[in-house]
Amino acid sequence: MRLPEPSRLLSLFLAVPGGLVLWSAFPDAGVWPAAFVAVAILYWALGRDSAWWNLLIGTLFGLAFFLPHLWWAHQSTETVPWIALSTLQALFLGVFGALWTWARRAPFLRRRGWRLAAAFAVLFVAVEQWRAEVPFGGFPWGRLAWAMAGAPTGRAAWLGGTVAVSLLVAFAGALLALAVAAVLRAQVGRAVGALALGAAVAVVPLVLPLPTSASAGPVETPDGDVVYDAGSDLAEDGQLWAGAVQGNVGEPGLGAFANRAEVLNNHLEGTYVLAEDFAGELDVVLWPENGSDLDPQEAADVAGGLDAASTAVGAPILVGAQEFPETGGRYNVSLLWQAGQGVIGRYAKQHPAPFGEYIPMRSVLRVFSDQVDRVTTDMIAGVNPPVVDVPSRLGQGSYRLGTVICFEVAYDEIVRDAVTEGAQVLVVPTNNASFGFTAESTQQLAMSRVQAITTGRAAVQISTVGVSGVITPDGTVVRDTELFTADELVVNLPLRSAVTPAVAAGYWPGWVVGGLAVLLVVAGVVGRVGERRRAGKRAAVD
Repeated sequence: MRLPEPSRLLSLFLAVPGGLVLWSAFPDAGVWPAAFVAVAILYWALGRDSAWWNLLIGTLFGLAFFLPHLWWAHQSTETVPWIALSTLQALFLGVFGALWTWARRAPFLRRRGWRLAAAFAVLFVAVEQWRAEVPFGGFPWGRLAWAMAGAPTGRAAWLGGTVAVSLLVAFAGALLALAVAAVLRAQVGRAVGALALGAAVAVVPLVLPLPTSASAGPVETPDGDVVYDAGSDLAEDGQLWAGAVQGNVGEPGLGAFANRAEVLNNHLEGTYVLAEDFAGELDVVLWPENGSDLDPQEAADVAGGLDAASTAVGAPILVGAQEFPETGGRYNVSLLWQAGQGVIGRYAKQHPAPFGEYIPMRSVLRVFSDQVDRVTTDMIAGVNPPVVDVPSRLGQGSYRLGTVICFEVAYDEIVRDAVTEGAQVLVVPTNNASFGFTAESTQQLAMSRVQAITTGRAAVQISTVGVSGVITPDGTVVRDTELFTADELVVNLPLRSAVTPAVAAGYWPGWVVGGLAVLLVVAGVVGRVGERRRAGKRAAVD
């Protein structure tokens, strides 16, 4: 069963609304069922048997999605970089449209309803995976999986990570398109069958045994005090008591860090607020990325301030800072600072953001936008594992934090590496100040939720300005903050060592989907070549 081939006018009409429907599935709108509808619209819009036409339609769909989805890039830079990034990502959907035109020509897919839907899903997710890897290390923003953080389908991340979630969404969406086609043909039985299969695909992850062995989260009294249930059930490996400080900035937007001392002092002040009620009771205090842009290893006054704050709260502080090595460049680091000892743990960001933290092809890009010169010193990629060990305040060994900085939470391999290196909880220090009141921070929180499910780890996303959040191992947000407010959190995090199937699978889901996609396209091309040869022979005989 295939959809009737749409006219050029109809496919054009479907492309832009379809992309906007997909945008509505993601935060801040967050209407996750819209993702299935958007995929169904795209399936229909790509129904013409022309690779060039479908390249255009896929690109238009992608532009309608990415331009509003990545609006925060405009907020933090200017129009040209925002349009360039959105267009690049949209072109991947255009390429998908062309590849899908070729792949569905494979003889074993013709008029095979559910097989067509499955092939569509495989190819879509393969292109999504490639987009997350190239160019310049890829850009995973806008993956279907990120829209499913609070949906039943999102639970599939525990089994196969973002690849599995996106695959189910794309498959169910394509089945929805086939159901609509059956309704138009008055084939009630086929329509019901396609809808039933699609619904089952979307909700079957509800049966997966996600970890929920977490101790009680924070409970607020009517007057705003935070209390805890000390007798609650603990996780399999115990618990970590963590404070987190969202210090805020005086000026949202591009000028947020003009006064670096102010930002540092805001986070020091928040740490003293924690010390008033929880001195000696916390294992660690978490600061966001750029909580101190100044390197405490080089600035004696910053070191003194951290020493005093760490002493007051009775715990080491995970500080977001910058290091400037003598060889040039800079590192974006999370430093675990212990009073009287200095740095006792360190992680340097492995995946600096191209065009944001370093500028590839700087001389070429300067022709199009002088925004490249805002990055005066290119960031260097760290090579150490994304983990930091926190000594237990009870003197019984240490706890291992998985530390993924800012955009790194979108890269499955970095989060997975943290767990394979023994991380028992995840910490996502981030700085969202330059993105203003856009949806960037809530989009990132959705990614942290999906990664919590993928790894079976509790997670804390701690931002300079929000949104910060505390996430249980099943992806539930139990506490979050508002944008551009100062706030402090104290949370009881379950420590877990069990490895989920998604982590154990490693790169294999992506490799398998990519391999199948290549085979589908090759089969379609070979099938078309064979058709033309047979048609040529028949014409010669006639």
